Amino acid sequence: MENYKTLTIDEIQQGLRSGSFSAGELAHEALRVSKAENERYNSFIHFCPERAMEAAERVDAELAAGKDLGPLGGVPVAVKDVIMTEGLRTTCGSRILENYVAHYDATAVERLEKAGAVIFGKTNCDEFAMGSSNENSAFGSVRNPAVPERVPGGSSGGSAAAVAGGFAPVSLGTDTGGSIRQPASFCGVVGVKPTYGRVSRYGLTAFASSLDNIGPFARTVKDAATVLGVIAGYDAKDSTCANVDTSDYQAALDGDVKGLKIGVPKEYYAEGLDAEVRERIECGLKLLESLGCAIVEISLPHTEYAVATYYLICTAEASANLARYDGVRYTRRSSEMGTLEQMYAKTRAEGFGAEVTRRIILGTYVLSAGYYDAYYRKAQKARSLIAADFKKAFQTVDAIVTPVSPFPAFRLGEKVSDPLEMYLSDIYTLTSSLAGNTGISVPCGETSEGLPIGMQILADHFNEVTMLKLADAFERGVGFEVQ
Repeated sequence: MENYKTLTIDEIQQGLRSGSFSAGELAHEALRVSKAENERYNSFIHFCPERAMEAAERVDAELAAGKDLGPLGGVPVAVKDVIMTEGLRTTCGSRILENYVAHYDATAVERLEKAGAVIFGKTNCDEFAMGSSNENSAFGSVRNPAVPERVPGGSSGGSAAAVAGGFAPVSLGTDTGGSIRQPASFCGVVGVKPTYGRVSRYGLTAFASSLDNIGPFARTVKDAATVLGVIAGYDAKDSTCANVDTSDYQAALDGDVKGLKIGVPKEYYAEGLDAEVRERIECGLKLLESLGCAIVEISLPHTEYAVATYYLICTAEASANLARYDGVRYTRRSSEMGTLEQMYAKTRAEGFGAEVTRRIILGTYVLSAGYYDAYYRKAQKARSLIAADFKKAFQTVDAIVTPVSPFPAFRLGEKVSDPLEMYLSDIYTLTSSLAGNTGISVPCGETSEGLPIGMQILADHFNEVTMLKLADAFERGVGFEVQ
């Protein structure tokens, strides 16, 4: 199957209907290609061939019976290893969960398989989704298929690399502060962060519960819209899932964006933005303008507080969420047990990596007596101001366009020794995460060194339609205008 690495969802389903290949053959090819390339790129932690072939056989049987394929019938899908998959290991990229086998499927996984998807592997990620480069995984760093000596971004680097390398047509990742959009930008693929509450978090291992989202990576905006349409929607199992109607996202992609107002926040184009990234984004804005959009300068004045606000809130929530990993229930347990307190300390010291440990300590500190008001409460107030900035902006514009990251993919090991510099790589994605808005990264050209650059399109709460319409229209024109 020579063209497997470039197949879209439509092409897969056309091939299945025409008999060019079966779902079983496609699943076998996904496993073959991914396993062959994994030693080089390390994008997968483990594979699930039995589950994949069983799902593919169901698709082939339904096709033979003349039944509808479903929106993802026969499509191979990779899933980030922080998302529960029944009967399979879910490690969260951590030694403390190295041998944990999930007892249930996440709602997003259930919906994928109900739509005919074939899940064939769990992708590598920063430990407990904490990182911006995918160098924090206990199972080794992921390499960027576009430029192998560079990072793929994080924390969903394995999922982004799986699509960029052609190992999976689509994949699932998670986005807390930019962990879908930033790796999508670094790897040159499409990545969607839905509105907070649009996709059920049931079965997602919690990092920062008020920020976490599940979303898709894909080769095209249309494919991302298709996957989002499958996984979005109310779920009674998740108390944070919004009971808001979803749309036919794929049907909305008509290429017509005339009259839409695009906000360009001046704070995002200040000092620190790489010159080539700026140039590509400006070209992207010109393309949108040529498609009939009006470009309007706006201000998001509290952007400067985003990094501090995010890392106070997310570490506080992480310290609480990770308290459950203590060696008593489902995690590994240190062999040097001694007293109960010693067992807790030894287990967590052995099981957690440096970045997770750093965030637990910081989060515990900001929640402690005497510091809660000074740090955590103040961060929540700043978060409200950031959200208010977006609310005001969306009263006058339909969408906002910004860079995804201040710079393209950096070299492996380049920022590991400086956590603060690493945190700054998410500066353009953190604000919308704090506000809960939806966002997408769409490929917007390359640097002179061939490094992919993504353009971020943000839209108001539950307005994925406008965001996807703009991204799709841009994608259709980008080959002709942005060179």
